[in-house]
Amino acid sequence: MQIAIFSGSTSDGTLAQLVEEARVVESQGFAGFWVSQIFGHDALTVLAVIGREVPRIELGTGVVPTFPRHPMMLAQQSLTVNAAASGRFALGIGLSHKLVVEDMWGLSYDKPVRHLREYLTVLMPLLDGSNVAFDGEEFQVHAGVSVQGIPRPGVYVAALGEQMLRVTGTLADGTVTWCTGPETLRTHIVPTLTAAAEAAGRPAPRVVTALPVCVTDDKAGAVARAAELFQVYGFLPSYRAMLDKEGAAGPQDVAIVGGEAEVGDRIRALADVGVTDFTAAEFGGNPDEVARTRELLRSLL
Repeated sequence: MQIAIFSGSTSDGTLAQLVEEARVVESQGFAGFWVSQIFGHDALTVLAVIGREVPRIELGTGVVPTFPRHPMMLAQQSLTVNAAASGRFALGIGLSHKLVVEDMWGLSYDKPVRHLREYLTVLMPLLDGSNVAFDGEEFQVHAGVSVQGIPRPGVYVAALGEQMLRVTGTLADGTVTWCTGPETLRTHIVPTLTAAAEAAGRPAPRVVTALPVCVTDDKAGAVARAAELFQVYGFLPSYRAMLDKEGAAGPQDVAIVGGEAEVGDRIRALADVGVTDFTAAEFGGNPDEVARTRELLRSLL
């Protein structure tokens, strides 16, 4: 299982800070550096810049929402980022949430599974350099993309529900999850995704799992801080469903918190449930916790 760092700095840091953060993560030996696409910097642009400045580490999005970007435009952007990163880009995509898509963007979230199926049906061949002739209910695309000299990036979907996982396993390269606990990964995410990939004759899917992490002597304090920092994910329906499967009251119950031994054991155990890549969202509350968390993660490399 590879270990990567998940940065939240696209929303509150500068571009220069993001580049430096990625440079440090690479120098410390981590396998990847993943960034979010929320309401700050554009994640694809950020990773194109980092790809030219930081030469070795994998760079991933967790995740780019599909609704605002036509699949042909995303194919062009993604291939360009992969070219800037010399083939080290991992494209994480997701539907976002009804609250965002309808209330903020004014778009329809009526048929999300159909949207994803049609989106991937268009996106994947375009990334492979093939022309698309597709007439669906949401997309009618007759076009191709030509970005020379670079392979397509892997495509990983933030799929949580059963139908979404089946579409992902059939058409994409794996999943990227957030605030989803180990039991839910073991009994739901991994087997559903893997079965769909096998039925479609695709390679074993990659399972990229992100969770909040903090090494601390004040476990109760860190849990309370996680409840505050990540509370929104306890209300968004897709995450709420996964927390319910886990028997978790909120995101704080799936956060990996405690001393070095406990945190290390819980991260290592994720490999046993089928996680191929663990992406740590560090949330130390003081310099000591920040340093200890990063050092523990480095010890797992």
